[in-house]
Amino acid sequence: MSDATLHASDQNPDDFVVQIADQIESFLVAVTEVAKGDEPASAVPFLLLEVSQLLLAGGRLGAHEDIVPDERYEPDPGPEADVDELRENLARLLDPIDVYSEVFDPYEPRKAPVPARISDDLADVITDLRHGMAHYRAGRTTEALWWWQFSYFSNWGPTASAVLRALQSVLIHVRLNQPLEELDGLDTDQADLGDDTLEMEAGRVMAQEIGDPLGMHPSK
Repeated sequence: MSDATLHASDQNPDDFVVQIADQIESFLVAVTEVAKGDEPASAVPFLLLEVSQLLLAGGRLGAHEDIVPDERYEPDPGPEADVDELRENLARLLDPIDVYSEVFDPYEPRKAPVPARISDDLADVITDLRHGMAHYRAGRTTEALWWWQFSYFSNWGPTASAVLRALQSVLIHVRLNQPLEELDGLDTDQADLGDDTLEMEAGRVMAQEIGDPLGMHPSK
């Protein structure tokens, strides 16, 4: 199944796999466009929208019964596409708010938050989704669904959820005119983090510093 036939008219739009593939393809195309940096003023709101829509597809996969692949061993989907350029472009675009803090398991008591990067996480999610899309385009639809469901639970679901919370936090700070506190150089290579790491690395990023270049303005 090639790109040209991905949305062919003979595919039933009511089919579960077609709907999931459409949502995933839309996310892949949209984030790739955002990463080009042509419209930096809308980057954060647009990413918030796209990640939210992707997680709707994830929720449907998560609520679905376990999908069993047709073959015992996963067929080789071919070489993975390089995401380094996309990651680097996103990092430059989101530089003031790229690093954030995340708790991986909310049910594990007293788990310390760890630093993460929106750019790294989005690139990681895209890698998982493209892997399944390679199966889908090759006509292995059950294999694609199995991979998307498995990787939703094991990686891209929690990762996308964390990115969504980070993007929401940025918008909350800007729209409600709540300045971010200085974090004195929090970065992703730090291992020992204290209680003050519940805010993103921004080095006294005020609402006007991230609001204007990213097209966001505080509520009046």
